[in-house]
Amino acid sequence: MKLISILLAGAALAATAVTAQAEVRFGIMNEAYPPFFAKDAGGTWKGWEIDLMNAVCAEMKETCSVVDVSWDGLIPALQSKKFDVIWSSMSITDERLKTIDFTNKYYNTPSKLIGPKDQKPGVTADDVADKTIGIQVSTIQSDYYKKYFAEKAEEQTYQTLDEAFQDLAAGRIDYVFGDSIALDEFLKSDFGKDCCADMGNVEDDPAVLGFGVGGGLRKDDAELKAKLNDAIAAVRASGKYEEISKAYFSFDIYGK
Repeated sequence: MKLISILLAGAALAATAVTAQAEVRFGIMNEAYPPFFAKDAGGTWKGWEIDLMNAVCAEMKETCSVVDVSWDGLIPALQSKKFDVIWSSMSITDERLKTIDFTNKYYNTPSKLIGPKDQKPGVTADDVADKTIGIQVSTIQSDYYKKYFAEKAEEQTYQTLDEAFQDLAAGRIDYVFGDSIALDEFLKSDFGKDCCADMGNVEDDPAVLGFGVGGGLRKDDAELKAKLNDAIAAVRASGKYEEISKAYFSFDIYGK
């Protein structure tokens, strides 16, 4: 009887271990990044990227959870196994691929500059000459600045885009440079619509701006990568991707 009890206990522990391993932990940035993700009044993460995550998890038949950390802590947290996949609007770039792997892309949008309403639109190096550009640290836009703008303009770095928006509205910087969707959301907000305007999208450079946004993975997680890629493809093929996107966007966010 004692042996049977031990065997049953062992089986229960094994089942628990399997269940625990089945959960896929998605890492996101711990600040609001609408419309991709933001916490609601109850503290629950909501948004397009969260809805897509839920659809992907349903396809994988996995239990999923969200772990939030600072933007510049996402890759270190992934590598230290605090979560399993970065799902936080992170662009696939050659530089990042030296450190981590990625799923296939799940969206792709251009980068743009915004500035004061009285600023003449323009996004070339000459247009931004002698100006200060606010950029979130550790982003593709910071890399783009170094390649195209550094000789003529000054970079002011921020831990969060919200800090950059505040300084732009207060006139402490001349531009904010970031993903077009996030900046458009700011321009539509009560805070942004009165102060600021769209300066235009910068010329694309995949070598710097990357090849779209994907889920970041540890390089040895080939099995999870394959499951996520299959699930992303299935969500798109089923029409669920389009259904989710229509609730947030009036255009095809998947891009080229």
